[in-house]
Amino acid sequence: MILSVRIWKEGKWYIARIPELGVTTQGRTRGSAKKNLREAAQLHLEAMADYTIRYGKIRVEKGQMIPIKD
Repeated sequence: MILSVRIWKEGKWYIARIPELGVTTQGRTRGSAKKNLREAAQLHLEAMADYTIRYGKIRVEKGQMIPIKD
């Protein structure tokens, strides 16, 4: 899986985003924004895996998990 990371500054904060997952976070420095993004992405992917194990198949659409109905 290849994911893109975008980091930019808004005011005093750095905003970090992975568009494919719909995950966004921030930090006071570029490094802290990157660290926070890594943690947020990990939590998001763990939640997706847990959901898949519990409920079956899913598809990801613009960062949102959508159950596939059989």
